[in-house]
Amino acid sequence: MQISARAEYAVRALLALAANDPTTSTAQALADEQGLPRKFLEAILSDLRRGGLVRSQRGAEGGYRLARPADSIAIGEVLRVVDGPLAGVRGERPEAAVYAGAAQNLRTVWVAVRAAVRNVLDEVTLADVLSGNFPAHVSEMVAAPGAWTPR
Repeated sequence: MQISARAEYAVRALLALAANDPTTSTAQALADEQGLPRKFLEAILSDLRRGGLVRSQRGAEGGYRLARPADSIAIGEVLRVVDGPLAGVRGERPEAAVYAGAAQNLRTVWVAVRAAVRNVLDEVTLADVLSGNFPAHVSEMVAAPGAWTPR
Protein backbone atom coordinates (compact mmCIF):
# COMPACT_ATOMS: atom_id res chain seq x y z
CA MET A 1 0.00 0.00 0.00
CA GLN A 2 1.25 3.44 -0.88
CA ILE A 3 0.38 6.44 1.29
CA SER A 4 0.33 9.58 -0.84
CA ALA A 5 2.06 12.78 0.24
CA ARG A 6 -1.40 14.36 0.31
CA ALA A 7 -2.64 11.74 2.80
CA GLU A 8 0.48 11.88 4.96
CA TYR A 9 0.35 15.69 5.09
CA ALA A 10 -3.34 15.58 6.01
CA VAL A 11 -2.69 13.23 8.92
CA ARG A 12 0.29 15.30 10.10
CA ALA A 13 -1.75 18.52 9.98
CA LEU A 14 -4.61 16.92 11.89
CA LEU A 15 -2.21 15.57 14.51
CA ALA A 16 -0.82 19.09 14.98
CA LEU A 17 -4.36 20.44 15.32
CA ALA A 18 -5.21 17.70 17.81
CA ALA A 19 -2.12 18.48 19.86
CA ASN A 20 -3.11 22.17 19.98
CA ASP A 21 -6.83 21.57 20.57
CA PRO A 22 -8.91 23.64 21.24
CA THR A 23 -6.71 26.48 19.95
CA THR A 24 -6.96 27.35 16.27
CA SER A 25 -3.87 27.15 14.08
CA THR A 26 -3.24 28.93 10.80
CA ALA A 27 -2.21 27.06 7.68
CA GLN A 28 1.15 28.85 7.87
CA ALA A 29 1.71 27.75 11.48
CA LEU A 30 0.83 24.14 10.60
CA ALA A 31 3.08 24.24 7.54
CA ASP A 32 5.97 25.65 9.57
CA GLU A 33 5.51 23.16 12.42
CA GLN A 34 5.36 20.13 10.15
CA GLY A 35 7.69 21.33 7.38
CA LEU A 36 4.96 21.18 4.73
CA PRO A 37 4.44 23.33 1.63
CA ARG A 38 1.83 25.92 2.64
CA LYS A 39 -0.07 26.14 -0.65
CA PHE A 40 -0.40 22.35 -0.88
CA LEU A 41 -1.46 22.23 2.78
CA GLU A 42 -4.12 24.89 2.19
CA ALA A 43 -5.69 22.71 -0.53
CA ILE A 44 -5.60 19.71 1.80
CA LEU A 45 -7.17 21.71 4.64
CA SER A 46 -9.94 22.74 2.26
CA ASP A 47 -10.63 19.06 1.51
CA LEU A 48 -10.57 18.26 5.23
CA ARG A 49 -13.05 21.08 5.88
CA ARG A 50 -15.40 19.81 3.16
CA GLY A 51 -14.99 16.31 4.60
CA GLY A 52 -16.12 17.49 8.03
CA LEU A 53 -12.82 16.88 9.80
CA VAL A 54 -11.78 20.49 10.42
CA ARG A 55 -13.51 23.79 10.95
CA SER A 56 -12.13 27.07 9.77
CA GLN A 57 -12.52 30.46 11.39
CA ARG A 58 -11.81 33.81 9.75
CA GLY A 59 -10.41 36.88 11.41
CA ALA A 60 -7.57 37.84 13.69
CA GLU A 61 -8.09 34.74 15.83
CA GLY A 62 -8.76 32.66 12.74
CA GLY A 63 -7.35 29.39 11.62
CA TYR A 64 -8.27 25.73 11.72
CA ARG A 65 -9.29 23.33 14.45
CA LEU A 66 -10.66 19.83 14.60
CA ALA A 67 -14.38 19.50 13.91
CA ARG A 68 -14.62 16.53 16.29
CA PRO A 69 -12.56 15.14 19.16
CA ALA A 70 -9.30 13.44 18.14
CA ASP A 71 -10.48 10.13 19.55
CA SER A 72 -13.36 10.06 17.06
CA ILE A 73 -11.27 10.64 13.91
CA ALA A 74 -9.79 7.44 12.48
CA ILE A 75 -6.75 7.61 10.21
CA GLY A 76 -8.72 5.68 7.58
CA GLU A 77 -11.36 8.41 7.49
CA VAL A 78 -8.68 11.02 6.85
CA LEU A 79 -7.20 9.01 3.99
CA ARG A 80 -10.62 8.51 2.40
CA VAL A 81 -11.38 12.24 2.57
CA VAL A 82 -8.20 13.26 0.78
CA ASP A 83 -7.51 10.25 -1.49
CA GLY A 84 -10.71 8.22 -1.80
CA PRO A 85 -11.09 4.49 -1.08
CA LEU A 86 -8.32 2.78 0.90
CA ALA A 87 -7.77 -0.07 -1.55
CA GLY A 88 -8.39 -0.27 -5.24
CA VAL A 89 -7.59 -2.44 -8.20
CA ARG A 90 -6.94 -0.40 -11.32
CA GLY A 91 -9.02 2.42 -9.87
CA GLU A 92 -12.00 0.25 -8.93
CA ARG A 93 -13.16 -1.31 -5.68
CA PRO A 94 -11.67 -4.78 -5.07
CA GLU A 95 -15.06 -6.53 -5.10
CA ALA A 96 -15.68 -5.23 -8.63
CA ALA A 97 -12.65 -7.04 -10.05
CA VAL A 98 -13.56 -10.02 -12.24
CA TYR A 99 -11.04 -12.65 -13.24
CA ALA A 100 -11.20 -15.86 -15.21
CA GLY A 101 -9.19 -19.04 -15.38
CA ALA A 102 -6.14 -19.31 -13.16
CA ALA A 103 -6.80 -15.85 -11.66
CA GLN A 104 -10.45 -16.50 -10.77
CA ASN A 105 -9.79 -16.36 -7.00
CA LEU A 106 -7.60 -13.26 -7.06
CA ARG A 107 -10.49 -10.98 -6.09
CA THR A 108 -10.56 -12.72 -2.69
CA VAL A 109 -6.95 -11.65 -2.11
CA TRP A 110 -7.71 -8.02 -2.97
CA VAL A 111 -10.74 -7.94 -0.66
CA ALA A 112 -8.62 -9.48 2.14
CA VAL A 113 -5.97 -6.80 1.61
CA ARG A 114 -8.63 -4.10 1.95
CA ALA A 115 -9.97 -5.76 5.12
CA ALA A 116 -6.47 -5.89 6.62
CA VAL A 117 -5.85 -2.22 5.82
CA ARG A 118 -9.21 -1.29 7.35
CA ASN A 119 -8.33 -3.35 10.44
CA VAL A 120 -5.51 -0.90 11.12
CA LEU A 121 -6.53 2.43 9.63
CA ASP A 122 -10.16 2.38 10.79
CA GLU A 123 -9.18 1.30 14.31
CA VAL A 124 -6.42 3.86 14.96
CA THR A 125 -7.48 7.41 15.81
CA LEU A 126 -5.60 10.68 15.93
CA ALA A 127 -5.67 10.42 19.74
CA ASP A 128 -4.06 6.96 19.56
CA VAL A 129 -1.21 8.30 17.43
CA LEU A 130 -0.70 11.32 19.70
CA SER A 131 -0.58 9.16 22.82
CA GLY A 132 1.29 6.23 21.28
CA ASN A 133 -1.33 3.92 22.84
CA PHE A 134 -2.51 1.80 19.94
CA PRO A 135 -5.21 -0.88 19.89
CA ALA A 136 -3.79 -4.23 21.04
CA HIS A 137 -4.05 -5.85 17.61
CA VAL A 138 -2.04 -3.03 16.04
CA SER A 139 0.64 -3.24 18.74
CA GLU A 140 0.82 -7.01 18.17
CA MET A 141 1.24 -6.49 14.44
CA VAL A 142 4.21 -4.13 14.81
CA ALA A 143 5.78 -6.41 17.45
CA ALA A 144 5.67 -9.43 15.13
CA PRO A 145 9.00 -10.71 13.82
CA GLY A 146 9.84 -9.02 10.56
CA ALA A 147 7.29 -6.22 10.91
CA TRP A 148 9.99 -3.55 10.70
CA THR A 149 12.09 -5.36 8.09
CA PRO A 150 11.68 -4.35 4.44
CA ARG A 151 11.05 -7.08 1.88
